Amino acid sequence: MTHPTDYREPLSPAPDDASFEPEAPSSEAGSDWREVLADAASHGERLDRALTAVAPEFSRSYLQQLIEGGHVELGGRVVRTPAHRVRAGDHLRIELVPTQQSRAFKPEPVALDIVHEDEHVYVIDKRVGLVVHPGAGNWSGTLLNGLLHRDPTSSQLPRAGIVHRLDKDTSGLMVVGRSLPAVTALVRAIAAREVQREYLALVHGEWPASERIEAPVGRDPVSRVRMAVVPGGRPARTDVELLATGAGASALRCHLHTGRTHQIRVHVSYRAHPLLADALYGGRPALGLTRQALHAHRLAFRHPASGEVMTFCRPVPADMAPAWQQVAGA
Repeated sequence: MTHPTDYREPLSPAPDDASFEPEAPSSEAGSDWREVLADAASHGERLDRALTAVAPEFSRSYLQQLIEGGHVELGGRVVRTPAHRVRAGDHLRIELVPTQQSRAFKPEPVALDIVHEDEHVYVIDKRVGLVVHPGAGNWSGTLLNGLLHRDPTSSQLPRAGIVHRLDKDTSGLMVVGRSLPAVTALVRAIAAREVQREYLALVHGEWPASERIEAPVGRDPVSRVRMAVVPGGRPARTDVELLATGAGASALRCHLHTGRTHQIRVHVSYRAHPLLADALYGGRPALGLTRQALHAHRLAFRHPASGEVMTFCRPVPADMAPAWQQVAGA
């Protein structure tokens, strides 16, 4: 088992915010019905395109979701095919239902581990399994819902003050703004690479040595749910420090200099040492872990009001601690 020298670096960036899921139709409560007779100009048009004349303020993708969800009638008959061709004189009727995302922004009593709280910011130790922002398949019980419950004034802020995210199965530290000036300052600090997050990770195999990985990251051309190292991707740099090896795995400390979606997961997989239990990027359950072995261990940023550099650390959580102990010994 090896233990290289510890070190710290100047402030570096937090990961970019991940893309939000598209909105989708919800239930009929609060819906708005609109109808029109198709004229000669719309004869032969696709149904989704013809509906833009009925509801021009909505995107075509949203109208397609309404069609597929059974919220559109043509001549009194429900039609679920966006490509269906309209005939002049057809009676079009559409139900504009509230989106799931618009309904998701509601207060809920979600347990949050608040590490630091003042009138400007929260620092939160996010637990494994907690989704940060509502999205497809997770429209309630998120960190955002918990923030709205804890402080109703957060409803006046973009995303309730959330300025960056962690994946559902990644644990660790996050900063959240509590006022518009604080949110603005934090967003600018992230863009300027003045916010540092340091991760602890367990990967398969023996990582050869500490190194700097510079490899562009973009959407995987084969699987849209993954990211990958691809030509033409966005520049991405991760400094990887080898802490220890043992039990068929390696313990790493990872410093981000850019913040791409899934950056650490992509870079270690690119080096053929995926995170333990990270099935999306080739990892397998090991050492008792069934979720990706990644923890946001250290967070440092300048306080948006005082300018003071604030630093917070949290050890790996209980579900990851036994595996970490087997490899790193501490």
